[in-house]
Parts: sequence; structure tokens; C-alpha cells
Amino acid sequence: MSERRDRWDDQSVLRRRALRIPLPDVDAERLFYENMRRVADARERKADLLADPDVPLLEAYEVEIDLVTDAFEHRLESTVGGDYREVAAACARGERDDRVARVAAYYVEALWLMQEQTTVTDMLFAPLILRYPDCVTVNVRFTDGFRTPESVVYESPEQSRVEVSGEHLETYYAESTYSQRQAAERIRETTRHLRDAFPDPDAVPFEERKYGGIVAASGRRGSAFSDYLGRVDPDPDRFGGPATDPALVPEGPEARRTERSLLGDGDVIF
Repeated sequence: MSERRDRWDDQSVLRRRALRIPLPDVDAERLFYENMRRVADARERKADLLADPDVPLLEAYEVEIDLVTDAFEHRLESTVGGDYREVAAACARGERDDRVARVAAYYVEALWLMQEQTTVTDMLFAPLILRYPDCVTVNVRFTDGFRTPESVVYESPEQSRVEVSGEHLETYYAESTYSQRQAAERIRETTRHLRDAFPDPDAVPFEERKYGGIVAASGRRGSAFSDYLGRVDPDPDRFGGPATDPALVPEGPEARRTERSLLGDGDVIF
């Protein structure tokens, strides 16, 4: 983790920044809603797999990451275009420093770290997604640590390095399976926060959908995994002007508030 911090602290385009994406019309809102629906569906699919004792935990974890990655890439292609990886690479090389290139670099770095997370321990993925009347912000954060005070924790025997045999092994697997079922139930319950925060624009009046937000946190420490998702109230005074084009903005007060309440002593690395 120290090598990662040394490498990225000053270079990461994610650090203390968020993406601000305009929502100029109902079509843009529908696109955002569909992406959030995909993320919610991914969480519920993960819960289904966690509850199945025949499915390895990492498979459930990776299915969610793959589905969320699809949602991110869908947004990235609609914002930057199909050549987004080349655009992001040009930004990383210092060949481009325009708004579109920085947006591409933010998305691509976030995707890379999300996909790496399945194999890295003691790194908490803590995204913050907020809806305002004319825009949405996506604040991707990775911190030192493993869980929040409110996270559900579950165990993966396949990743355990503890030597267990005989009846102790049977007990360990039974307890691990139970923790996964409990986590699956909690994940299904908290996914409603995501669906409620970002409702269908064709079904909910504008006054009831113009503000909404969620913060999530998932982490791993060895064979133990954690999950959290909760609602966040956006600050109506955060922005002084209208959203025009997708752009990077400084993190808002909501990021600092959730960092204090959920991330505790964990250092925000990216």
C-alpha cells in the first residue's frame, strides 16, 4: 500500500476531485437513470450469488465489478467517445490537458482501480454519487482501510490462509456460508437506497427527483470482505453556476462529511 501511495498521491487525477456531468434534459436523465439501474442490478446479482453456497465468493464479487464496469464504460463512451482509452493515455503522457482528456483520464483510472480491487487487500472503494437539479457528480475514492463502522462483513474460505482441518473446517465453512447469506440480505436491503435516490424520470416528478445521493464502501482484508451503502443529502449551495459540459470539479462538502463519518482514520489515497 505504501508503494501505491508513493506512486499515486501527487499524480492521481481522482484525488479530491469529482466528475460533474450535466443533465440538460430528460434524455440525459434517462441515461443517468439507466446507468444507476445497472449498478443496482449488479448489487442484487451479487447478493443472489453470495446466498448460493455453491458459488465462490470472489465470483460474486467479480460479477458485480464487471457489471458496474459496463455501466461506467457506457457513460464514458457517451461522454468522450469510443477512443476514450487513447484520449486518457494522451492525458497521462502530458500530450493533452483539455477538459475531455481529463474526464477520460478520471474514468479510466477509476475503472483500473475498481478492477484491481478484487486482488488487493486493505483498500476501501468508497464512491459518492450525487444528483443536483441540473447535474450529477461522481466522486470516486479509494482509501486505506477495510470497512466502515456500518459495513456488513463476510468471509471467503477460498481466500483464507488459516490452516483448519476436521470438524473445525466444517464449522468454519458453515460460519462463512452464514456470513455470506447475512451479507446478501443486507446488500439487497441497502440497494433500495440506490433505487430511491435516483428514480425513473418518467415516473417521478422533477421536484421529487432533483436531489438525491448515495455513498458506498466495499473493501477486503485477506479472506474477509465488507459492504456498505447509504443515502446522502446533497448540498444545494455547492455550485454557483449551471453545468454546461462534463468536467472535473473539486470534491464537495458531502465528500468531506462522509469521509469523517464513515472512513474514519483511513487515508484517502486516490
